[in-house]
Amino acid sequence: MTSGKEQILEIKRGVDEILVEKDFLDRLKQSKPLKIKVGFDPTAPDLHLGHTVIINKMRQFQEFGHEVIFLIGDFTGMIGDPSGVNETRPVLTKEQVKENARTYKNQIFKILDKDKTRIEFNSSWMNKITSAELIDIASKYTVARMLERDDFKKRFRSENPISIHEFLYPLVQGYDSVALGCDVEMGGTDQKFNLLVGRHLQQIYGQEPQTIITLPLLEGLDGVKKMSKSSNNYVALNDSGDDMFGKIMSISDDLMWKYFELLSTKNLSEIEKLKDAVKNGANPRDIKFLLSEEIVERFHSLSIAKKAKESFLQRFQKGGIPEDIDLIEVSIKDIENDNGEINLPRLLARTNLVNSVSEGHRAIKAGSVRIDGEKISQISLDIQSDSELILSQGKRRFIKVKII
Repeated sequence: MTSGKEQILEIKRGVDEILVEKDFLDRLKQSKPLKIKVGFDPTAPDLHLGHTVIINKMRQFQEFGHEVIFLIGDFTGMIGDPSGVNETRPVLTKEQVKENARTYKNQIFKILDKDKTRIEFNSSWMNKITSAELIDIASKYTVARMLERDDFKKRFRSENPISIHEFLYPLVQGYDSVALGCDVEMGGTDQKFNLLVGRHLQQIYGQEPQTIITLPLLEGLDGVKKMSKSSNNYVALNDSGDDMFGKIMSISDDLMWKYFELLSTKNLSEIEKLKDAVKNGANPRDIKFLLSEEIVERFHSLSIAKKAKESFLQRFQKGGIPEDIDLIEVSIKDIENDNGEINLPRLLARTNLVNSVSEGHRAIKAGSVRIDGEKISQISLDIQSDSELILSQGKRRFIKVKII
C-alpha cells in the first residue's frame, strides 16, 4: 500500500476540507484498508460530470488499496435531501427510485473498478428499523442543532415550510455510517452538515467517528450555478461523444482550469504547464481541446474523441457559429417592455436557452450571452418585429430567432 504521506498529497487535490485531518492521518499510518463511503440518492436517471468529481476521488482511494462503498440511497431518496434547497423536495415513488438506481449501477463502472467496488442500498437496513428504533435515532439529535443548518435556518426565518420528514434525512444519512462502520465519508460542500451528523451518531453508538472529506461543487456549463439536471447545465455520462465534446468546449476559459483540476487525470504540474502556455500566448481553445478529448475518451473511446473533435471543427466555422441552427418564432408581445424594447432575459427564457428570467439576468451579467456572435451586456434591446437573429448562451447553445 502507498505510504500515508504520498496518499495524503494526492487525496488533498481538489478537496475543500478534511475533518479531522489529524485523525485521518493517524488512520492512514495504520497501513490497513479504510472503509470509504459515498452516498448517491437516485433522484434522476443520469449521472453527470459534477458527480464524477467525487467518483474520481473514490477511484483514487481504490488505487491506494482502500475499500470503497458506493451507497445508493434508495431509502433516503424517498425522503428528499433538503441540502441547498429553499422548499420541500417532491417525494419519489419506489418505482422511480428503483429504476434510477439501476441506471447508476450501469454508469459508475465507467470510472470505478467493478471488482473493488462494494455497492450497498440503505433500504437493506432502514427497512428493518422499527418505529421505536427510528424514534430512538431521532432522540439523538435536537431541533436546535437541526436549525443551525444554513438551509433550514433560512427557510425558518423566511417562514418557508419545513416538513418533519426532512429532519429525518440527515439522521438517516448519519445512521448509514453507523450501519456500515465507516472510517471516511465524502460529499460535496453542501453535504457538510449531513456528514457531521454521521460523526455525531457514530460517537453516540460507541464507534470511532468518521473523517469527513468535502469536495467543491462543479459549476455547470453556464458558469453560474452548480451542475445539475434541473438547471439544464450538465454534461451527462450517457451523452454522445459529440454532445459531450461540444458541451465541454462551451465552458469559459476561466472555468476550464477548475474542470482540469477536478476532472482531469493530469497531475498538478502538468496543469501548471498548460496555464503557463496560455500566459505565453497559446490559444485557450487548443488547451480546451485536450480537456474535451480526455473526458470523451474516458467515457467513450479514443477514436470517438478524435471524431468528436473533427466534427466540432467542421460545425463551427463561421466565427464560432454553427451552420445548422433551428429557427423558432417568438411573438414580440411576449418579450417587450412597456417602452417597446425587447427584454433580453425574457427572450432567453422564451427560447429555453435558460430556465428562467432571473437566470437570464445572471447569464447576461456573466457575459455568456451573444447576439449574432457579439457579446451583449444590456438587458433591453431595440429590436423590431420581423427581425431575425442568432441568439446564444455559452459557446455551444444557439438558436435562430424570428421576432414576429
